[in-house]
Amino acid sequence: MSYSIIGFGAVGQALARAFARKNIDVIVASRRAPETLMQQARAIGPTVVPRTLRDAIASDTIFLAVPFWEHREVAKQITTWQGKTIIDTTNAFGVPVEDLQGQPSSAVVAKAFTGARFVKGFNHLPAAVLAADPNVNGGSRVVFLSSDDKDAVAPVAVLAEQLGFAPIALGPLKDGGSLVQARGNTWAELIFKDLVKFK
Repeated sequence: MSYSIIGFGAVGQALARAFARKNIDVIVASRRAPETLMQQARAIGPTVVPRTLRDAIASDTIFLAVPFWEHREVAKQITTWQGKTIIDTTNAFGVPVEDLQGQPSSAVVAKAFTGARFVKGFNHLPAAVLAADPNVNGGSRVVFLSSDDKDAVAPVAVLAEQLGFAPIALGPLKDGGSLVQARGNTWAELIFKDLVKFK
């Protein structure tokens, strides 16, 4: 299984730190040339490898960590996303509600990635918290996952556990996605909830 993170701002780097902590290889890419990401990537760890956007898209599982509307530019890179899993970490705070046409922001993003297995996740924590060790006082920091494809959630949950998090499935995007979205000037109920699961 190959992994990549598209977007190397605060959230992309936070996710890269999670992979580096567990020595799992991950490609990172952005609009910038790979060499411009090299210094930050090296500072995070040797398993974080800058590549082109094309290289990142070739991965099996792709974290989408770009500003909300930039998802459309990423989605245009190939005609079908069949066989790939997209993990949407975006938030639509500041995006007018009417621009989303009454849908959860995750449903809008999902539509752009034709054929992909699509999971909303890893978006409810501030980047600084997401970047921190998820092992907290003997428990594991929670990440919420939501998808209209039940089969897509299980492998993402396994990855979340490999990265040290405790995944909690919230159901389909219209229900679970709505609990972890931002749109207009409002944040949904579970945004910023820093929860820890104990065994």
